Amino acid sequence: MAKSKAAVVTAVAVVVWSLSAIVVESGIGVNWGTISLHKLSPSTVVDLLRDNRIHKVKIFDADPEVLGALMGTGFEVMIGIPNEMLAALSSSTDASDLWVRHNVSTYMVKGGVNIRYVAVGNEPFLSSYSGQFQSYVIPALMNLQQSLAKANLAGFTKLVVPCNADAYEASLPSQGAFRPELAQIMTQLVSFLNSNGSPFVVNIYPFLSLYGNSDFPQDYAFFEGTNHAVTDGANVYYNAFDGNYDTLVAALNKMGYGQMPIVIGEVGWPTDGAVSANLTAARAFTQGLIYHVLSNKGTPLRPGNPPMDIYLFSLLDEGAKSILPGNFERHWGIFSFDGQAKYPLNLGLGNGLLKNAKDVQYLPSRWCVAKSSNDLSGVVNHIRIACSAADCTTLNYGGSCNGIGTKGNISYAFNSYYQLQKQDSQSCDFDGLGMITFLDPSVGDCRFLVGITGSNSSGSTLCRRWFIAWLLILLGVWIFVM
Repeated sequence: MAKSKAAVVTAVAVVVWSLSAIVVESGIGVNWGTISLHKLSPSTVVDLLRDNRIHKVKIFDADPEVLGALMGTGFEVMIGIPNEMLAALSSSTDASDLWVRHNVSTYMVKGGVNIRYVAVGNEPFLSSYSGQFQSYVIPALMNLQQSLAKANLAGFTKLVVPCNADAYEASLPSQGAFRPELAQIMTQLVSFLNSNGSPFVVNIYPFLSLYGNSDFPQDYAFFEGTNHAVTDGANVYYNAFDGNYDTLVAALNKMGYGQMPIVIGEVGWPTDGAVSANLTAARAFTQGLIYHVLSNKGTPLRPGNPPMDIYLFSLLDEGAKSILPGNFERHWGIFSFDGQAKYPLNLGLGNGLLKNAKDVQYLPSRWCVAKSSNDLSGVVNHIRIACSAADCTTLNYGGSCNGIGTKGNISYAFNSYYQLQKQDSQSCDFDGLGMITFLDPSVGDCRFLVGITGSNSSGSTLCRRWFIAWLLILLGVWIFVM
């Protein structure tokens, strides 16, 4: 009896969300990442989203604090499952039932979270993973679909698999095809998506094409016209985004799914950490992309049919992200870590230019800098320690703080660590080399930050790691009992 009552409640919730979904138009969303050193409270971020009329949000894991803040907002949410969890979820429906129960059913209630999509993995077919997660994707999808069906949510919450654009390849868009080693699994994936009414989710980054190829024509990465247009039969491509998108369209068409809806899961341009990553370029690309998509012109292979949705990458800078791909990885946000708009941007959502986060609680206006009178010859080790904990990526070649001189570099590293330590006076000592100042040492575009009073990202990371361990433990117990 209790089970049937729960099923009725869930079904009613799905109907409520289904009715609300009818009036939601396709459009612009954002990726909300939380790998931050200075973390805004989720409630502040939700207010920021609301103030900017951003009602489509993609998150990368089932962070209870984030999902709690999204309760009652009506935002259309895509919730991610980390690649590291795919093996466990592919192994049994007990694991997938558990995940769905704790991370979907719990929130899909009246006044809860509008979980429209579950992203199964994040770019699991990325070529640099060398097939590490490949075999788990389809079994995990099958198990999760069964689990959603048991919870009476399969009709509303759709499973997707965000793919990197390196899943397909071609010299010209019309020749697009999935990588040969992915042919079989992509056939299974696309068939699954089609059968369950799910879109194909792809991440497209013209910036990475420019960053990784010195011969890539810079103007082709933007939307303002190019002297390097690509002619493909009767079609002409004037920007890299359209060319990449139509390469996927051609690959889907070869499989018999040429009309499958496509969602852009990630697209953006970083503002720091590389020569081509700056505020001017980021604004030109992002604004150009938004106007291009919302014009409904579509692409040569899909005229008048633009992507179903695009999710900008990203909402906020994430100062604790890995920089293995490049220093720019920590600077993708359209807002800085404290929710302040980096550049004027109209999202096309009827709200004008970006509005800043409100009521952000900053630490006092003071900074840690290098003493001018001291011999700084022994400072290298201090900088290494400071920058291993804090984010110093703007100091590197191409960064906004690269040209501020040796003493400026030292001061920037000292201050980054000092702010991370919540301005603990001892954290500015550095064996007597540092001093606290009340004069802002920022120079030009190089901003010396002041921290915020919120907690850092370690709690979110620990929460995710704890859940993964908990899931695997429970699964292990179940296997042992069986």
